[in-house]
Amino acid sequence: MPELTGKCHCGAISYTINAEPINHALCHCNDCRGHSGAPMVGWAMTPAVTVKIQGEPQIYKSSEHGRRHFCADCGTGLFYTNEAMLPDLIDVQTGTLDDPNALPAQAHIQTAERMSWMKIAHELPEFERYPEQD
Repeated sequence: MPELTGKCHCGAISYTINAEPINHALCHCNDCRGHSGAPMVGWAMTPAVTVKIQGEPQIYKSSEHGRRHFCADCGTGLFYTNEAMLPDLIDVQTGTLDDPNALPAQAHIQTAERMSWMKIAHELPEFERYPEQD
């Protein structure tokens, strides 16, 4: 697999993943939802040594062991680490990849906390751009 690259919204922090991720999961937990403001978050898990980060993310202690890394300038969430549960691993938010289509999701996780309407979200009407207003 070619290396994966990504960055925060403003470009102050960028990264390169130099190995194939262990997995790519869509997380539905309350913690991810609360931190991102989105109904779910995509995460690619990989050994921390395979991720090269340019710039200095801020780190937020989101739980006893969980650490969320984000850009202090634009607020983009980038990484998650938890040395107690996932030693030497890092999760990368896949929505920040330069080419998010390069890494298809493989599973939904923490579905016990999923919002009920997410099970049928794929059935909603679709619009390539904003729908016309009456």
